[in-house]
Amino acid sequence: MNFIRRLAFLYIAGLATSCSSPKIEAPSGIKHVVLIGIDGLSTDGLMKANTPFMDSLIGAGVIVRNVRTVLPSVSSPNWASMITGSGPEQHGVTTNDWTLDEAMLKPVVQDNDGYYPSIFHVIREQLPEAEIGSVYNWKGFGRLYNKKDVSYDDTFSSPDTTTTAFVEYMVRKKPLFAFIHLDHVDEAGHHYGHGSTEYFSSIMHADSLVGQVMQGLRVAGMEKNTLILLTSDHGGIGYGHGGETKEETTVPLILCGKGIKQAYQPQQQVYTYDVAATIAFALGVEPPYSWIGRPVKAAFSGYGEPINGWEGKKVLTAPVIHPERKLYQQAGALFIDKPAEVKMDITDTTLAIRYTLDGSAPNTNSPRYTEPFLLDSTSVVKARSFDINGNESPITEAYFRVLSSGQPNGVYVSYYRGNKWKQLPLFSKLKEEANWRSFEFQIDSEKLTSLLSSGNSFGLQYSGYLRIDTAGEYTFYTQSDDGSKLYIDEKEVVDNDGGHGVIERAGSIHLSVGMHPIQVLYFNEGGGYWLDAFYKGPGLAKQLIPANKLFLKRN
Repeated sequence: MNFIRRLAFLYIAGLATSCSSPKIEAPSGIKHVVLIGIDGLSTDGLMKANTPFMDSLIGAGVIVRNVRTVLPSVSSPNWASMITGSGPEQHGVTTNDWTLDEAMLKPVVQDNDGYYPSIFHVIREQLPEAEIGSVYNWKGFGRLYNKKDVSYDDTFSSPDTTTTAFVEYMVRKKPLFAFIHLDHVDEAGHHYGHGSTEYFSSIMHADSLVGQVMQGLRVAGMEKNTLILLTSDHGGIGYGHGGETKEETTVPLILCGKGIKQAYQPQQQVYTYDVAATIAFALGVEPPYSWIGRPVKAAFSGYGEPINGWEGKKVLTAPVIHPERKLYQQAGALFIDKPAEVKMDITDTTLAIRYTLDGSAPNTNSPRYTEPFLLDSTSVVKARSFDINGNESPITEAYFRVLSSGQPNGVYVSYYRGNKWKQLPLFSKLKEEANWRSFEFQIDSEKLTSLLSSGNSFGLQYSGYLRIDTAGEYTFYTQSDDGSKLYIDEKEVVDNDGGHGVIERAGSIHLSVGMHPIQVLYFNEGGGYWLDAFYKGPGLAKQLIPANKLFLKRN
């Protein structure tokens, strides 16, 4: 073999060796990773609740406030994405009722038992002697991965017993990787509503349990070389989740401990499936090719933001319009026999708030908000914030409805006891158990409290007349959890039927000037519930169908 050929041979052999045995990049000194999952913890909830222990983690580490979940924004697809570094398209968990045997969408790759590779599997495969534990409050979490990949697996009926068992496990076994799941915050969101006092109290309770976990790390002697991650599967709106709103699809991610920067906010976009990739990065194990998640490297000391990161136009903090959105109510309110008061605020006082009253998008030429003001007629208020560089926030909108009493405004509501329906029943064949008058298409939770049986399964039928002042094409919408339909002149215009989280469906119809019969049918299969009805048309921005346009009778 001549000299040139020998050099070529050695080069190719070296290249082959380097390709077959790549050096796995990893930060140094991380001996343990603990993942704390709090079901239903929204970013807004974390920011508003009293959480001294989680606040201390944020102060000593990193927080990403706008982690994007996968769709649908329910537990199974998102917990699966979090532990598999992939989306539903890869792992196949597309619904909250997913089971391995009955899944319609099979995973793109699977182990001998049919499971998509989780972070548990990746660690077990590459570090066979590793101690790996999973302790969870929601029993359903355990069906999302192959239990053969963990050393310890158990579920408990309460967040307190779950935490106690998890701490005991850490002290006893000092695991390389351990996961704990707490479910009570999600339960509070469904039962009392996201943003309720009880919801915030449940987050405070979760915070105290986080404090117990941190104390357990100290007792176990793991505190100085452990990476802690804390996150959630979804947020919520009203009494449920599963839709596509910011409130449902945005969750926080806290990173703290060994190898993590202090008081830093990563600029890269982060998704739920990036959690598993970050854990793999921290432990120096190589993720499968099928994973799409990327580690949040910018959170670690010695690592910068991605060089190919594209932030686009800077998005500012949006203003809040009071009364702000809460539970099942849109921002704004119905004011009877008095003008509507509009008040706005923003956390960043260096920004200017500009607004409109006709439903159009505010721009730099729109009026600037300086102090509260009054409205004497129904209006769609939209506001956004601007800085001196031309950056802007998303639009905040609120619906202010002004009504004079003594008029036959409103719709009739009939209540029917449910039976875990999967779609709207034929109400004409059911017994009406209660009825009342509502000014708008709203679910009256106070009335339901005395009527609901266990499981929250019920149906509502709204009937009245809608006054149209300008002829033309109108689009109607329902947002509901679960199913709904809307009829105008006895014609089905919107079909939003079926069991689902809060989603919106629309339909259009040409309407003449005058009174038109309008009917909205709604059912709740169980758990959280939600209903809103909107319309838009000639000269009307999309808005809640307002009380001053709804009537009990045609004349």
